[in-house]
Amino acid sequence: MAAPEGPLVIGVDSSTQSAKALVVDAATGTVVARGQAPHHLTPEHDSDPEQWWEALGEALRQCGEHVRRASAVAVAGQQHGLVTLDAAGRPVRNALLWNDTRSAPQRDRLLAELGGAEAWAQRTGSVPAASFTVTKWAWLRENEPEAAAATTAVRLPHDFLTGRLTGQEAVGGTTDRGDASGTGWWSSADESYDVGILEHVGLDPALLPRVVPAGEAAGTVRSGLPLPEGIPVAAGTGDNMAGALGLGLTPGRPVLSLGTSGTVYAVARQRTTDPTGTVAGFADALGGWLPLACTLNCTLAVDRIAALLGRDREAVEAGGSAVVLPFLDGERTPDLPYASGLLNGLRHDTTGGQILQSAYDGAVFALLQALDRVLEEDADPREPILLIGGGARGTAWRETVRRLSGRPVQVPRAQELVALGAAAQAAGLLLEKDPAAVARDWDTAAGPAHPALPRDEAALERIAKTLSDAAPLLRQR
Repeated sequence: MAAPEGPLVIGVDSSTQSAKALVVDAATGTVVARGQAPHHLTPEHDSDPEQWWEALGEALRQCGEHVRRASAVAVAGQQHGLVTLDAAGRPVRNALLWNDTRSAPQRDRLLAELGGAEAWAQRTGSVPAASFTVTKWAWLRENEPEAAAATTAVRLPHDFLTGRLTGQEAVGGTTDRGDASGTGWWSSADESYDVGILEHVGLDPALLPRVVPAGEAAGTVRSGLPLPEGIPVAAGTGDNMAGALGLGLTPGRPVLSLGTSGTVYAVARQRTTDPTGTVAGFADALGGWLPLACTLNCTLAVDRIAALLGRDREAVEAGGSAVVLPFLDGERTPDLPYASGLLNGLRHDTTGGQILQSAYDGAVFALLQALDRVLEEDADPREPILLIGGGARGTAWRETVRRLSGRPVQVPRAQELVALGAAAQAAGLLLEKDPAAVARDWDTAAGPAHPALPRDEAALERIAKTLSDAAPLLRQR
């Protein structure tokens, strides 16, 4: 490999499944080393933050000597997770993760007690789902009051790892506006913590980290780590915000991410306040906004249905009248936290391949329904959808998005965009540049383009009718 043209930076993606670390040439975006180590979840979707730290260390070790030459580092992490720490900076209990919907009753109560969906959207930019951190804190206080009482610091997953890097685990911790905007206790209207919400859920603002302005460091690397001591640690951000940085997004360019969860988002100039709860009005990692819709059930749910049918995930067949709503873990978009999967419209001539295709259709449907709400009114409808995530490499996923959206699709060649976005944030801090502009210089969005197909209106209407008819059943606990 040729010698780097610029300083080396490290970007970290700490997800539900693993920690990934990339060592990147800040001048060109070339990945010079990479490492990855797994995370493990309990059946309740809990996860021990200590293993995130151990996995990060292993991922860095896999990058070899390049790590010792790094000049800056940033961590992106899964959004919404509730990390509770004691005075020594150790977890009080396992973290409650974003895909844990046990706090749905607390969400329902908070929604009613603080003015309903419209009021929440105006205050925080979002109608909280059961994934949001505020609902998890309310669940903890109600169900494990001893753990809540023992907590002296509340962090998000990326905050926890950033604090471990800087030595500010429980005292002097930091976060950023992007990740903070997904908690449910940060006001997008005021760009500060909402004291009224915090008082209502019994959370002392002193337990929360400082929100670091864009372009400012969270601190420097402490001694005793595989990284060079004293190099700057960028603020970090949530995984979706890092993905936007990694693509160098400009306003109006839609992204559809196909992973364990599915998301659709775009950078916007104005903050979003959607009272239907379809779109979360997140902030981005810079000074703008990142309206986003998220589904819980995406590639994992479709793979599960393929396994039940005994078929390869690509073994889809066109046609038929079946509709699959793959809400295997409840759902966030649409807001159905108590739902389970539904199969409707079977005939004698329905094939397994048609059922599998219907599962793809059901998973993509909600995301495309949210697309118009995510994009600003002046967005160009001919702009290709950037298709990312593990599913973007699958033909069935790509063709489903083309057929149901009626829009062109582009699949970036760059992989591990969340870690690349964190690396761009570290490079931006080091070079004193806009991180999104850094990623555009790296040309991270380049990749094969696929023209638009005629939109399959019949399939869209069939899914919409099934969802409407089944709504009362899907809302039952």
